[in-house]
Amino acid sequence: MRYWAAAKAAAGTAEEPYEAATLADALDAARQRHSERPEFARVLRRCSFLVDGTPVGTRSHETVTLAEGGTVEVLPPFAGG
Repeated sequence: MRYWAAAKAAAGTAEEPYEAATLADALDAARQRHSERPEFARVLRRCSFLVDGTPVGTRSHETVTLAEGGTVEVLPPFAGG
């Protein structure tokens, strides 16, 4: 799992491994892992996600399956242009 910008700051790390079958499971585990950092959960609510380079968009996170060895990109809203 790779964190960018505000997500990286809130997590206190740029990336970390995950073991999960779905995006929802991976995000729940990340929230638990960073439970001492309340800003992390707030940032995640505003983020968009890429799974192996494909945007998740409006799909339910429970329906987004993760492949072993895959990559989840956690992208907070970006300002500027």
